[in-house]
Amino acid sequence: FGLFSATRSGVLDEASTEDIRAYVASLSDRGLAASTVSRRLSAIRQFFRFLYAEGLRSDDPTTTVDGPRIRRPLPKYLSEEEVGLLLSFAHDHKGPEGKRLVALLEILYATGLRVSELVGLPLSAVTRDVRFLVVRGKGGKERIVPLNEPALDAIARWRDVRAFFIPEGMDSMWLFPSRGKHGHLTRARFGQMLKELAVEADLEMKRVSPHVLRHSFASHMLAHGADLRSLQQMLGHADIATTQIYTHVLDERLKRLVQDHHPLATK
Repeated sequence: FGLFSATRSGVLDEASTEDIRAYVASLSDRGLAASTVSRRLSAIRQFFRFLYAEGLRSDDPTTTVDGPRIRRPLPKYLSEEEVGLLLSFAHDHKGPEGKRLVALLEILYATGLRVSELVGLPLSAVTRDVRFLVVRGKGGKERIVPLNEPALDAIARWRDVRAFFIPEGMDSMWLFPSRGKHGHLTRARFGQMLKELAVEADLEMKRVSPHVLRHSFASHMLAHGADLRSLQQMLGHADIATTQIYTHVLDERLKRLVQDHHPLATK
């Protein structure tokens, strides 16, 4: 910015609003990403706010300069077929590790929990005769999330063998205990398990993660008719604006509805 300003007003701290707008426009003309332009403009704002606060300038030339509009990227998610493939390969795993992997995957895809919520589930969050989870999310807020039959079945099978992961003579408060220092399965280890499963299912490792499965749950729910408010509650979003990142799925569904049912669509 200093070099650019020097070609106009000659002194950086004397730059005008027009100088700054011209600089921002030049960044866009050079093909820089909107996020990069926004970061540079933020640094310039801080600089001139400092000058104004210290009395070194009588005005702040950045107050009327608009930054670029940053489009929020669409969430990455797997198709229903790809999730089904992951579940199928998980069910092929035998022993306690296999039952744990299936339980983790079935719960995650049935509920869309954050990975920290999933691995940190206490044993008290589930009982044999209740069809939902009590989840403590961000800010300590509790929410109730329903479970489907595959998840309930996977949990029941897992509970029969979870003692395998608890040191002998000890007990654990966690649904997914571990002999490690955290006392429960870690986010990193679960992420690694998913990457290994992706390789088995012949999926790109970089496309598979706990957060991608959370996005997949939300996208598939909307595609099958769930409403945004219900999805907001299940995902634990404080603001429905966060849930609205999934409306790209609704857009596609609405297009199909018009194409399939509008009286003029077939002409």
